[in-house]
Amino acid sequence: MKKLAIGIDIGGINTAFGLVDEQGDLFAESVISTRKYPYVEDYPTYVNDLAQAIRALIKSLSFEFTLVGIGIGAPNANIYSGMIEQPANLWKFREEETDRNEQRRLFPLAEDLSKAFGGVKALITNDANAATIGEMVYGNAKGMKDFIMITLGTGLGSGFVANGKMIYGHDGFAGEFGHVIAERDGRVCGCGRKGCLETYVSATGIKRTAFELMSTMPDRSRLREIPFSEFDSAMISAAAEEGDPIARECFRLTGERLGRALADAVTVTSPEAIFLFGGLAKAGKWIFEPTAHYLEENLMFAYKNKVKLLPSGIQGKNAAILGASALIWQEEA
Repeated sequence: MKKLAIGIDIGGINTAFGLVDEQGDLFAESVISTRKYPYVEDYPTYVNDLAQAIRALIKSLSFEFTLVGIGIGAPNANIYSGMIEQPANLWKFREEETDRNEQRRLFPLAEDLSKAFGGVKALITNDANAATIGEMVYGNAKGMKDFIMITLGTGLGSGFVANGKMIYGHDGFAGEFGHVIAERDGRVCGCGRKGCLETYVSATGIKRTAFELMSTMPDRSRLREIPFSEFDSAMISAAAEEGDPIARECFRLTGERLGRALADAVTVTSPEAIFLFGGLAKAGKWIFEPTAHYLEENLMFAYKNKVKLLPSGIQGKNAAILGASALIWQEEA
């Protein structure tokens, strides 16, 4: 009988999920709103509604199969505890509950979904780690034992693999590369510190860079016509293709900061390759070429010409679901 795993990707707006086999083929997928359940007291209803939606998806298949497990990728998820811990954009206290705001918000989602499906194995990790495992199971990192995954979305996520194993650290929160300091006393980050790499190298970071450059560079640019609220990183890519000098400088600066930071990371894990994944990585040569240049320029001599900078092999519509399901297939291997 065919074996399938459920992959679940939890975002601040929607939760996507699907049924995936060991080869990475997606047999069915669906989505529910996450934003519909904004408060702590909404969490049990969210779990119940998600479980019901998954059951409906299972019933939609025309063949029988064995469910081997549930893999979940979510912000602030801890693979050791099985919990989502203190998520920034999920299940908050209401504003009037100021007396509760110091309490820790812990959501045992892996255990709750396991119970909802008769005790089937459920594993959870943060979304960047899920993408990393997806790359190892389904993507271009097959057969690699040492690599780094960088996810360039609204923020900068990362996953580190050494000797074929994810590095989770003693508490499950290793690999927060987006929060290394790129510029001392630089831009304010959502984590509370200043100058974190993700404030410069991410979809939101490059947008901030664009507006800073427009205030200092006299060049004509189509970007000047776009209001801040309507601006996104894809517009910078399109402008770069057309030769826009500000757009191209945006990518050069972003690649410089990312390349320099990656050169430091290489000295710690000595990876065979570094993969770029996510919306900003879709800019192609505009982000890859400057990043590769500044990476190589800043590498310690012992590592020069040894580290490949590659696109993700799971980049696409269903990558998050595939990455989450890969948690289960990695355990099964």
